[in-house]
Amino acid sequence: MDVGAVAVLAGITAFGGMLAVLVGAHGLHRTRRVRETGVPVRALVKRRPGAAHEDSAPLHPLLQFVTEDDRVMEVVSPVPATRRHPFDHGDDVLVSYDPADPRDVVVHGWDHSGPERAFIAGGALVVLLSVTLLLVAIASR
Repeated sequence: MDVGAVAVLAGITAFGGMLAVLVGAHGLHRTRRVRETGVPVRALVKRRPGAAHEDSAPLHPLLQFVTEDDRVMEVVSPVPATRRHPFDHGDDVLVSYDPADPRDVVVHGWDHSGPERAFIAGGALVVLLSVTLLLVAIASR
């Protein structure tokens, strides 16, 4: 294959990898910022409208809380319910919200950094692969 074609392919691949790294880093930064500078409050876990009964609890239930300026907010949980950490209707969980945008919440005790770290690792691997591909094409020339 021509080195120019490989360079274009490697460049496109590296761009996609860097985009994944940036998405992951942004997610980690946002979560850390809201957790550290956000306002901590207790939130009530509620079933989403349309759930027929408790056995069909949604993966991401609603979280209801009151902001500092006495607004009642209902937001969809940013983390899913799991067997290990179920969100049962009526439970009370600690969340932090961004005062500038109270819809931006972080649930304490549910670390949601796994997908962000996977994006960073996967993106870095793709960038490394594209650089390797380009170096091999140049060396075999």
